[in-house]
Amino acid sequence: MNPVLEQIKKTGIIPVVVLDDAKDAEPLAKALCEGGLPCAEVTFRTEAAEECIRIMSEKFPEMFVGAGTILTTEQVDRAVAAGAKFIVSPGLNPRIVKYCVEKGIVITPGCANASDMEQALENGLEVVKFFPAEPAGGLNMIKALAAPYVGLKFMPTGGISPKNVRDYLAYDRIIACGGSWMVKNDLVKAGDFAAITELAKECVQIVKESRGE
Repeated sequence: MNPVLEQIKKTGIIPVVVLDDAKDAEPLAKALCEGGLPCAEVTFRTEAAEECIRIMSEKFPEMFVGAGTILTTEQVDRAVAAGAKFIVSPGLNPRIVKYCVEKGIVITPGCANASDMEQALENGLEVVKFFPAEPAGGLNMIKALAAPYVGLKFMPTGGISPKNVRDYLAYDRIIACGGSWMVKNDLVKAGDFAAITELAKECVQIVKESRGE
């Protein structure tokens, strides 16, 4: 498996971050690192995303930062230039996938059906984002789709919470789960980064327990 994907697998739970203000990037990154979860998928849903990736990558070089909600090749370029180590998209856009593959950039596109997964395999991808995980059928749907595509692994995101994440992580075809409960917007806006650190520690423990470590 690609070293970037190995790092995602090692982390187990990937915080999906939406930041409206770049000033929150450094304290949030610090909180996640102190909690033992030095990873983040920073979504391009806000104008601050690019700068947030840059700040996190520069201030915390040990942190593994990716870019989410990527919808154009131009966003791919901006994200990678800012320091993103991997790209995540909500759906499988063949043009974006091919662009990333040709440039050697790791991408996990959103897939929720067999046709998407066949396109992913056609482009040589090892891992897809199963999105939106819970609304699209959850773990049972992943297991059903995984059966014919024996070489494909999954990173479910969407509706993942402390209540169900252990079940997902226990399945050996899932390398990691994306979630936002440990980086909730209200905690960030309140400046309660201590709470984020504690939630990150809980995530680390969940991953260890799920894998029998």
